[in-house]
Amino acid sequence: MCEGKIQHNSYYQECLFYLHSYGTNLAIISFYMRHDCMREALLHLLNKESPSEVFIEGIFIPSYESGKLHMLENLLETIDPGLESWGVYLIAACKYLQRKNYYHILYELQQFMKDHVRAAMTCIRFFTHGAKSYTELGGKQTWLLKIKDHLKVYLQEVSRSSGRKKMAFTFRKKMSATDVSRHINTVDLQMEVTKFLHRCESSGTCQMSGSSLPTLFGNNNMKMDVACKVMLEGKNIEEGFGIAFRVLQDFQLEATEVYSKVAKQLVKQQKYSEIRQLLKCVNESGVAAKNDGDNIILNCLNEFKNIPAEDLDNLIQDMDSDENKVSKTTVEELL
Repeated sequence: MCEGKIQHNSYYQECLFYLHSYGTNLAIISFYMRHDCMREALLHLLNKESPSEVFIEGIFIPSYESGKLHMLENLLETIDPGLESWGVYLIAACKYLQRKNYYHILYELQQFMKDHVRAAMTCIRFFTHGAKSYTELGGKQTWLLKIKDHLKVYLQEVSRSSGRKKMAFTFRKKMSATDVSRHINTVDLQMEVTKFLHRCESSGTCQMSGSSLPTLFGNNNMKMDVACKVMLEGKNIEEGFGIAFRVLQDFQLEATEVYSKVAKQLVKQQKYSEIRQLLKCVNESGVAAKNDGDNIILNCLNEFKNIPAEDLDNLIQDMDSDENKVSKTTVEELL
């Protein structure tokens, strides 16, 4: 830290006089940083209300490159314990780290900022990024626990501040308690999905393969892929149906579309009895509409040409509606 000795050095004072007279704020701040006067650099930044770019280039980058990030954090907190004065600069630093893909430094900074919602998002990235199998994801479940920890701490902080007039945390990401609880539920369900598919891969029952690894942290199409994967990769449809059903219910996905995709995949795998098991599970789920089972079968008409006659007849007999109960001959005509 900047000591009185260097501050009283005549050459140091001459340089400062010249810089204050003719130099830019970045030049002055960089001069302070080169002489280990980080506090002076920060105070100058605040007093001049310098833009975020000056903080990034003049203070933040030199700090983490020289291993002094903790020193910087301590000073920021000493000057303003609530960190509100630094909010704009800290958010800019986070965006810079994200652009650079420096996620470990980003996560450390977010924890210092007590920005628990954004820290949870970074943990999601640590969990999903680069994983090519659910066996790999099984080894990264610690990140799921950290996501929950951050969200729970955030809920506690919101609860503690609810009686106050106004929260001062203007730069930290906010989220409603309902949304936080929903995200915690997603994490719990993802943990269950991960354990199940990890076990399936380990036991060799895994049938599906592909370049993308779906998780519940993606869009609705990816969530639907998770539901399909869970049903198809167990020992049978029934084993994974309960988890898949919860995915469909929790995210209000198009259940019939998912069931139809699963049925078509089962045709390709020649698991015709499993299609009947799927229909049984759907009908027993308690929320299926009257014709859902029939629609699943009808949506697979294009695949029926691959089904042996006996299995096709069994599927047709499983239909509920007399109108939909077409004979094998009629189905063949439709094809």
